[in-house]
Amino acid sequence: MKSSKNGASGPVFHGAPGEAVWQTSRFRIDLAQPRVMGIVNVTPDSFSDGGAHASTDTALRHCEQLLKEGADILDIGGESTRPGSPAVPLDAELARVLPVVREAVKLNVPLSIDTYKPEVMRAVLDLGADIVNDIWALRQPGAREAVAAHPSCGICLMHMHRDPQTMQAVPMQGDVIPEVLSFWAAQLAQLHALQIDPSRITLDPGVGFGKTVTQNFALLGRQRELLGAGYPLLLGWSRKSSIGAVTGIEVAGERIVPSVAAAVLAVDRGAAIVRVHDVRDTVAALAVWRAMKAAAQQRQTKEELA
Repeated sequence: MKSSKNGASGPVFHGAPGEAVWQTSRFRIDLAQPRVMGIVNVTPDSFSDGGAHASTDTALRHCEQLLKEGADILDIGGESTRPGSPAVPLDAELARVLPVVREAVKLNVPLSIDTYKPEVMRAVLDLGADIVNDIWALRQPGAREAVAAHPSCGICLMHMHRDPQTMQAVPMQGDVIPEVLSFWAAQLAQLHALQIDPSRITLDPGVGFGKTVTQNFALLGRQRELLGAGYPLLLGWSRKSSIGAVTGIEVAGERIVPSVAAAVLAVDRGAAIVRVHDVRDTVAALAVWRAMKAAAQQRQTKEELA
């Protein structure tokens, strides 16, 4: 992907000296500016869109629409991971995802697949997908080996307490920040042992995955502490129940404004990628953020030269 200067500054992650990148199958994604990952749910039971894009044709039209709205990356998922959602059989997930991936790779944009099943990982990577976005952080048997066997696919490791069926029934206890950092360290050690290039890896603290509302907002308020892990952060606040809890907006699809606010706050605290449903509104809000950062940088430069 082409570089773009926007006056923003942030931590430097793994890659060439001074370079912030995410290495994926077909693209070396420049993270000098924040990237927007558009969500494409190929599921009949999504909490946020009610299965509106469950067929191959509607999913592909949605992909095209998100790209028109400014998405940098597409994230396709064939299994709902909302709290309490049942696991989807392998054959069903493959049937949902593979036809979409087969066509979406032709759009020539970074393509992420939201899955934890190693069989799905291998199948989509064989079709040309670029990124494996795994809520289990490659802890399912065979998952680490599936990505290690690929020479350059991107990887996102997410923190999740327990599993989708029980995570909110029994959320985690205590200080969420050290717990997430410790979890990441353990998973990263496993990938390093397999000699996976660090530039392929991003980290997601898992907003809403087995955490209380207070813990979720601690992840946002103290997000800069998570940068200490030394990897780009991917944040997914879009339409989450914690946003509903603090705003009183019960319907997920009506949480657009606070979701965009959370995405901008996450970027301002160092997020490299934000995973969102509402791409157009997020892209517009980030344009305002970039203009503010650029103006502040210009003023700082003038003061330094004075």
